[in-house]
Amino acid sequence: MFRPLVDMSRLRRWKMIAVATVGGALEFYDFVIFAFLSDVIGMLFLPPGLPSWLVTVQTFGIFAAGYIFRPLGGVVLAHFGDHLGRKHVFAFSVLLMAAATLAIGFLPVYHTIGIAAPLLLIAMRMVQGIAIGGEIPGAWTFVAEHVPSKHVGLACGLVCMGLNLGALLGSVIATSVTLVLSPADVLNYGWRFPFLIAGVFGLVAVYLRRMLHETPAFTALKADRILVPAFPLRAVLKKYSRGIVTSMLGTWILSAVIVTLTLMTPAILEEVYHYGRKEALMATNITTASLAIGVVWAGAMLDRIAAPKFFVVGGFVLALGICIFYVMLRTGGAHLYLLSAIAGLSGGVVAGVPVVMVSCFPTSVRFTGISFSYNVSYAFFGSITPIGLLGFQQSNSNSHIYYLLFISSLSVAFGTFLFLSPKTVEHRRD
Repeated sequence: MFRPLVDMSRLRRWKMIAVATVGGALEFYDFVIFAFLSDVIGMLFLPPGLPSWLVTVQTFGIFAAGYIFRPLGGVVLAHFGDHLGRKHVFAFSVLLMAAATLAIGFLPVYHTIGIAAPLLLIAMRMVQGIAIGGEIPGAWTFVAEHVPSKHVGLACGLVCMGLNLGALLGSVIATSVTLVLSPADVLNYGWRFPFLIAGVFGLVAVYLRRMLHETPAFTALKADRILVPAFPLRAVLKKYSRGIVTSMLGTWILSAVIVTLTLMTPAILEEVYHYGRKEALMATNITTASLAIGVVWAGAMLDRIAAPKFFVVGGFVLALGICIFYVMLRTGGAHLYLLSAIAGLSGGVVAGVPVVMVSCFPTSVRFTGISFSYNVSYAFFGSITPIGLLGFQQSNSNSHIYYLLFISSLSVAFGTFLFLSPKTVEHRRD
């Protein structure tokens, strides 16, 4: 009997994952470009004459507004994702994100309209938070329901790679603006370019999302007439409290690694280790690119070993990478870029978080369960991490090191918890 040389169903499956990954990268770029231009935004949108440390804290406070509104967007968009399907939410979330980011590129600054400037900026960050709140949980749900159980780790790792590449794209474009334009030109008009480019990326992402097909798991759910609860969040809160707690703990690990190793790296290298702006941004690029590689490799490894062992080993690897990176920077850091690559690779443990979350909830409420747990946890830890670390650095310049070492210990404890509570993650494929 003739057998096709290429398994078309398998090819289409990985095509869907590729489209979801690229779309997620473009949307995450829109969300994080703010962080890489935080110093410029602080000077333009906040009152003049403030101490530099206060400007930094307030700017990251505006950045945190996006995290605070993520739960709202996550719950609302996930509600429709569980009722109408995963792919419909994708198209709307990326369109909402593109519109808000493009609007930031056109905002007048403090010198022009006074206090209204930071208020408008906060409003746009809120809209961005609502958009990203449905994007990331939706992407993990989408790819996990498109592949066999033996490839869930790799699929989620690829999505994590896309998110990191989005952050890398933001860092590269911010670096390019800094290199090409003078500081005065960046302040006058150059800072707007990365946000305006986001509008173009948004159109590309919307086009890509039109190519997606609904997941087999959700299609089977509808075909079998298995009813989704009228209010999925109520069902999640009532029946899957253990899954919520597990997902929130995992998100704490993920948010700490992402925020500290990528988004806060430029500020830490400049203010604590006294590197120049261009060196700090280049080091961030390398860290983010290495993290993108690390999550794919780690995701593939997770498909071969149990999640408890993965998080225990991953916690020790993260601690080792952090120690090598920051301790050697303290002693001179002659190889900044090599050290940055090591730090990025050590963060691969975050690839295991979405795999665990997918396994905590059945198909009928999976999108809502992941979205609620992830966004509430990220809203809290993602918002207080930059503000808290920047505040503590005034009294202890090693606060970021201690925090990441604590997160490494949390990863080991998380793996132990999964080993002792195997029933928590029993919904990988249902």
